[in-house]
Amino acid sequence: MEKHMENGCPVVLDVTGTDIHAEAERVRALGPAVQVELPGGVKAWMLTSNSVVRKVLTDPRVTKSARAHWPAFTNGEIPPDWELISWVAMDNISTSWGKDHLRLRRLVGKAFTPRRIEAIKPRIVELTNQLLDGLATAEPGEVVDLRQRFAYPLPAKLVADIIGMDHSVLEKTAVVINMMVDTTVSPETAHSILTGWREAMIDFIASKRANPGEDITSDLIAARDDEDGSRLTEGELTDTIFAILGAGSETTINFLSNAVTQLLSNRDQLEQVIAGTLSWDSVLEEVLRVQAPLASLPLRFAADDIELDGVTIRKGDPILVNYTAVGRDPEVHGASACEFDVARADKEHISFGYGPHYCLGAGIARLVGSIGLSTLFERFPEISLAVPAEELQPLPTFIMNGHRELPVRLTARVPAEAH
Repeated sequence: MEKHMENGCPVVLDVTGTDIHAEAERVRALGPAVQVELPGGVKAWMLTSNSVVRKVLTDPRVTKSARAHWPAFTNGEIPPDWELISWVAMDNISTSWGKDHLRLRRLVGKAFTPRRIEAIKPRIVELTNQLLDGLATAEPGEVVDLRQRFAYPLPAKLVADIIGMDHSVLEKTAVVINMMVDTTVSPETAHSILTGWREAMIDFIASKRANPGEDITSDLIAARDDEDGSRLTEGELTDTIFAILGAGSETTINFLSNAVTQLLSNRDQLEQVIAGTLSWDSVLEEVLRVQAPLASLPLRFAADDIELDGVTIRKGDPILVNYTAVGRDPEVHGASACEFDVARADKEHISFGYGPHYCLGAGIARLVGSIGLSTLFERFPEISLAVPAEELQPLPTFIMNGHRELPVRLTARVPAEAH
């Protein structure tokens, strides 16, 4: 890799996501802003430094709008079958800029008020216990995939409820979401993913328009901006609902999987948490720091030339923020930055984003994490990994940080009625 840089060539990212942490550390060693090559030969600047990333994420010259600030996208250099096309072609709150972003954030933010988040709590408890009741039917010592049977369905079903989506429709849409985060897909598949999820969302929104309910989709269909009376356009509505579905499920799935893995790999810390010496809130923050569920989010763009510690990011250049690297920055967390330590005093991270694009669903995600994890370990205090943690297979992506499967043995069980 160093040789590539000496020759002036970008670092070619591993699309299989075999070891995203090792790759992040290699890139970090080359500087806070390093040019990398994405699928399709597209060049971008990867940022790995906590201080640099915080500066960039609050810089008004940095945007997420490919339509406004990525010439290669607007002039047709980026083909419609580019492997990451869905991440930049969306027209929603996550890819908007300036006044449009403020307008969309006001509209979408109304669906994530503290009152609404608190009202979701009983449903999280209900779903958690339903899934754990299902796990309780496993034979003692039987190996079960906790990702498939708990970490995935808990946030996925919850976000489907929040947007008013039937669980049968969710199953079909989930296939598209899984393909979208897979950075090993072919160009043909990438193009079909983009058209596929948009068609699915159009059909779903049409059904909600005909039969509105007490859900975010119905609210956004009816919502008007208090300042100018505007609504979301059809494109914004379609893409925003999909973004809520994807962001609200995929990252939380990875968080739960990563949290269970870390706790079962550090049984002494788990025992302190169960005993109440360490808090579940501390677990959440340390997992988010050391195992950010979103590894590298495509893409941001420089709206003007930007100087970063001796590196010039030119106007129109794409930028890739590496959240897994930021949480493990030794300049912030010292020599133990890569170690899981729930008792760590400083758990600083930006895994929910930073600046104007901070995640609106962070409050819900934290509720799912705290309720899901605490209840899981109450019901199955002797749960253990069925394979060594280092043998768990990563997802085939450099975008997400999670596992394909999480095989565990549940062993002793505590009946639900005991709680």
